[in-house]
Amino acid sequence: MLPLSGICVLDFSTLLPGPMATLLLAEAGAEVIKIERPGSGEELRHYPPAFGDASVPFAMLNRGKRSVMLDLKQPQAIEALRPLLERADVLVEQFRPGVMARLGLGYDQVSTINPRLVYCSITGYGQNGPKAQVAAHDLNYQADAGLLGIAAGSDGAPVGPSALIADIAGGAYPAVMNILLALRQRDRSGQGSHLDIAMTDGLLPFLYWGIGNGASSGAWPRPGAELLSGGSPRYHIYRTADGRHLAAAALEDKFWANFCDAIGLPEALRDDKRDPAATCREVAQIIGQRSAAQWMEAFAGRDVCCNLVKTLDEALADPQFAARRVLERSVVSEKQDALPAISVPIAPALRDPRSALKYPRLGEAQPLLDQD
Repeated sequence: MLPLSGICVLDFSTLLPGPMATLLLAEAGAEVIKIERPGSGEELRHYPPAFGDASVPFAMLNRGKRSVMLDLKQPQAIEALRPLLERADVLVEQFRPGVMARLGLGYDQVSTINPRLVYCSITGYGQNGPKAQVAAHDLNYQADAGLLGIAAGSDGAPVGPSALIADIAGGAYPAVMNILLALRQRDRSGQGSHLDIAMTDGLLPFLYWGIGNGASSGAWPRPGAELLSGGSPRYHIYRTADGRHLAAAALEDKFWANFCDAIGLPEALRDDKRDPAATCREVAQIIGQRSAAQWMEAFAGRDVCCNLVKTLDEALADPQFAARRVLERSVVSEKQDALPAISVPIAPALRDPRSALKYPRLGEAQPLLDQD
């Protein structure tokens, strides 16, 4: 039996944070029912590229879920939902604060129908505060949390992030963690709760070191100048002669010594505390004299904490992932076309063992709204 077998989740969310959270719950055995607009359904269904009768991102994020259609603005919507609300364990919503209450589906309203419900609200800035109603996206949350200002390019400007960190690490993952904690608490108290997940709040743990240093000594992080943000030659990205890049992370002295020996760094520059910039320039000059393949051969068998910056297709072909079997599961369409399933961070023993699962057709579980 999977850990969340018997748990029913009503998913009112769209796009990425909420659907990613409910995907993790579904993979752990929960029954996830998406509540979608009649006719068009969730807007992510129509994003390119197409897959089956939906889209690639929708299919990947909604593997193994079910779908019902309901116009939440209609007066009869609450009564239509009542059977599901009465038996649900978890509700996930992603509207701006106040929207669900105006629809008659706020926590105070729904908890009178089901006081055991764990009600999770995911927003950018939380349910209260001066920015609670501000429209924003992942890039904005990273900017507001100070995360975007830490890494800088060669011109000193912030570097655009390559991942939707706020949506996933600041929103979806904290939502799942808190839902599981709230279910555990409900086991003891018999009462549900309202979880206020703010994606911007969820980014601050990534800045723990900068917050600690700044609060204790006033030494706030400088863009592109700190140990882990480009200011150290030990933790840096270097360009090779053939235009590839190496990710060097030889932080500890033993790894740094091995790295310096491997590249032949002059002794005078190995004490990188004297002049980090000078050491960094020399390492860059040395790395730039050979191809990536030549450096990989030179580093082979050495503990140097340095590897090739791979393209995504190269990364997916890495035998490490094959050995771990992280890409063997799939999401399929009605025509049996297949996509790789999202590699969720759930241990194999705790997730659905079925390798192939479908995404829901719009309204395919409509009879659920007709239950007595």
